[in-house]
Amino acid sequence: MKRDSKLSSVLHLLLHMAHSKRPLTSEELAGFLQTNPVLVRRTLAGLRERGYVGSEKGHGGGWVITADLRNLTLHDIYVSVGSPTVFAMGNRVEHPECLVEKVVNQSLSSAFDEAEALLVSRFAGVTLADLAERFNAQYAQHGEQHHAHVPKPG
Repeated sequence: MKRDSKLSSVLHLLLHMAHSKRPLTSEELAGFLQTNPVLVRRTLAGLRERGYVGSEKGHGGGWVITADLRNLTLHDIYVSVGSPTVFAMGNRVEHPECLVEKVVNQSLSSAFDEAEALLVSRFAGVTLADLAERFNAQYAQHGEQHHAHVPKPG
């Protein structure tokens, strides 16, 4: 089963944007993810609707972060990208007739729900500024040789 990497991709883009001294075009951002600029625009649209990013057209235009990184949490971003399913596992049959399968579903569903709630609540405690600080520390330690497309921290 293919994993949903939307949250990871958006965080990747946001960190590039956070460390850029200028707006980044959809084409530049797409290059960081080796994807299509249209997918970047669609993905960032949800963040723009919430006021986390903005974009300008024309020469010198592009995408910028408009929110304070210290107030923008992973939970905010997670919700902005549609709250994707956290786990690839699930029940074999959603509405079983078999009592055995009903018990299995109840047990698994309860565990999945608790685990997902814990993970999503942890997202609320991590800000984009936290990720930017971790990047800055690793960049200072390892430099550009480990990150071919990473801009110097600003």
